[in-house]
Amino acid sequence: MNKVAGWVAAAVLAVSVFMGGAVPVVKAAPQKTYLINFKGDYLPSNARSLVEKANGKVLKADEALGYIEAASGDTRFLENIRQETEVANANEELVLYQKGTIAKEPLEGNTEHPLYEQYQWDIKQVTQDGQSYQLPGGKGSKNVVVAVIDTGIDMEHPDLKANIVEAKSFVPGESPQDVEGHGSHVAGSIAANGNVLGIGPELGIASLKVFPKDGGAPTSWIVDAIRYAADQDYDVINMSLGDYLFLQDPNRDTSDITADINLFKKAIAYAHNKGVTIVGSAGNANADISKPGQLSRYLFDENGATKRDPASNLLIRVAAGNKSKQRTFYSNYGNGKIDVMAPGGDLGPHYDPITKTGRDPSYLCLSTVPVVDQQGNVIGHGYARYAGTSMAAPKVAGVAGVIIAKHGKNQLSPSQVKSIIQQSSEDIYKTGYDAESGFGYVNAVSALRHR
Repeated sequence: MNKVAGWVAAAVLAVSVFMGGAVPVVKAAPQKTYLINFKGDYLPSNARSLVEKANGKVLKADEALGYIEAASGDTRFLENIRQETEVANANEELVLYQKGTIAKEPLEGNTEHPLYEQYQWDIKQVTQDGQSYQLPGGKGSKNVVVAVIDTGIDMEHPDLKANIVEAKSFVPGESPQDVEGHGSHVAGSIAANGNVLGIGPELGIASLKVFPKDGGAPTSWIVDAIRYAADQDYDVINMSLGDYLFLQDPNRDTSDITADINLFKKAIAYAHNKGVTIVGSAGNANADISKPGQLSRYLFDENGATKRDPASNLLIRVAAGNKSKQRTFYSNYGNGKIDVMAPGGDLGPHYDPITKTGRDPSYLCLSTVPVVDQQGNVIGHGYARYAGTSMAAPKVAGVAGVIIAKHGKNQLSPSQVKSIIQQSSEDIYKTGYDAESGFGYVNAVSALRHR
């Protein structure tokens, strides 16, 4: 600004104040959070300076995964950072929401007695009425740890607390304690050892909380939990989570979600390369997830392509079955997108998903949950019946854990664990592979006897 222009501006301001007029205030654009993936699996030496040059502030820099989480109020930040040759992709960070269950029902009445024999048809299916507990490695071992990336865990639940090796929260300002129930239910299906039983009742559990009491989880929280589990030398990760990301919305560009998708793939590959077997739920949209156009029309009534994420062919991807060992009315499926099926529960053979009639809660899956009051305070430790692919995935994570316990920690690669689970599964629809059950219904006894 030259001196004349400056004098005029000052004069206008003085007159405005003298006359009582309002001076217009230029507001800064709201800060947004971004993910920047750099080429390769490392951060270039000038990564921070590139973000700062684009008028961004570095919130987090991950050397191992080669990404930065940044904040900026500059509306041209993305345009500027994407122009840098070192940047593979960048977008505003997405938030994933827990879409894990299609039904929940607390177990009422007297729960001060063993519940396994009465209610846990799902655990009995996988363990063959407890036969797997009698085999070498069949109950698991506490030094074989399954990390549960979820809503946390009920840390004082009597059926869980002896198995917990760690509880860590990636949610700023929140403890690892579960108040929602989802993570505790998942953990119980893996390793409960009390009134209810898990697939491996002596396995270790690491609870990695990524979902807050209210709202969703930014991609970076989940990615950080995956990397943390790998760096801690945990053996299995269970991810009963995921969202549907619309790739081709006419109102935006595919690049709006590329960074999140690629970062998930990098994190999963990082854990896989460190020897971690990763299990993921397939989702509850009753959709063919190998056909992204069909999924878009089902979920959004739009033309385009939708992706289930986090997703990777390195995962063991699990569809949900019912008491009759058939795919449930809600479970996703798809050629090349499902590896195995496991019990996830439903609402019985007479339930009509359209009219919502004929509900029978005995077909749901029972596991551990916290008892929470209306203010969100944990006031007890109980049990509830849920259904969803979220309930199917931990059965497979538990089987992966007992396989590792049998063979010894760090003795099998994730690919070998996956192969054993696939080869030992029970054929359901046709011999070999099919789009609904993958390689079949998971079986702990056959997996532990597999050579």
